[in-house]
Amino acid sequence: MPTTGNYFHLHLVSDSTGETLITVARAVAAQYANVTPVEHVYPLVRSQKQLDRVLSEIEEAPGIVLFTLLERDLVGRLEAKCQEINIPSLSIIGPVMQLFQAYLGAPTTGRVGAQHTLNAEYFKRIDALNYTMIHDDGQHVEGLEEAEVILVGVSRTSKTPTSIYLANRGIRTANVPLVPGIPIPHQLETLNKPLVVSLHAAPERLIQVRQNRLLSMGDRDNDTYIDRQAVTDEVAFARRLSAKFNWAQLDVTRRSIEETAAAIMKLLSDRQRQRFAE
Repeated sequence: MPTTGNYFHLHLVSDSTGETLITVARAVAAQYANVTPVEHVYPLVRSQKQLDRVLSEIEEAPGIVLFTLLERDLVGRLEAKCQEINIPSLSIIGPVMQLFQAYLGAPTTGRVGAQHTLNAEYFKRIDALNYTMIHDDGQHVEGLEEAEVILVGVSRTSKTPTSIYLANRGIRTANVPLVPGIPIPHQLETLNKPLVVSLHAAPERLIQVRQNRLLSMGDRDNDTYIDRQAVTDEVAFARRLSAKFNWAQLDVTRRSIEETAAAIMKLLSDRQRQRFAE
């Protein structure tokens, strides 16, 4: 199906929240730099009436259809409509479920939204988020020993967004800024349980991010904050501290928040595995 200009329609049909579909679709769409999907997201499609509206919109704006539906009647109608108007459709979880079923030798439960059940993992994520919000930006340092991960670094090394991302994965994360001339909390020097990760970035990158930050705040007088020599000294100061306390170091200059978090989770996993082996 040809695109309209540099756009194409992408229909995401789910009987649950649609998070799985959105994640997969965007991961694939990101590989096509010259064309942009126009997303049509239809969550909680669980009845024939709800599907009728979806089919109508698909017919009005044909494109690619991805779905995560478990009800066979709904799947059948959706696939039949796509075939009728000659557009591609694909079940994102269907092939994976068939693989599980073939290997395990048992049918699925067919339970819609099973991954969103309020189980222990869910409450662990909520607890981690609460902890992370309370211990953001060096607050309540007396509770740092309760963290699983502590991120340290100079200003604009993405400590807070990375902390929140990790918390969403159920990892209790605190973050503490490193500022030349200001002593670090003494708790950081005596930690036993948490993994401390020092986030670094090239001075050029930090200056760029900080300039954008100042512009957004309307602050044009904070020269020291973006002075090249001052920023270089900050980075050197953070690296010296990291070496002194043997903190893990991670360069985030060219990393997205997701990539930084993935690297930290690997460090945490390796550390836990090493401790278990001991």
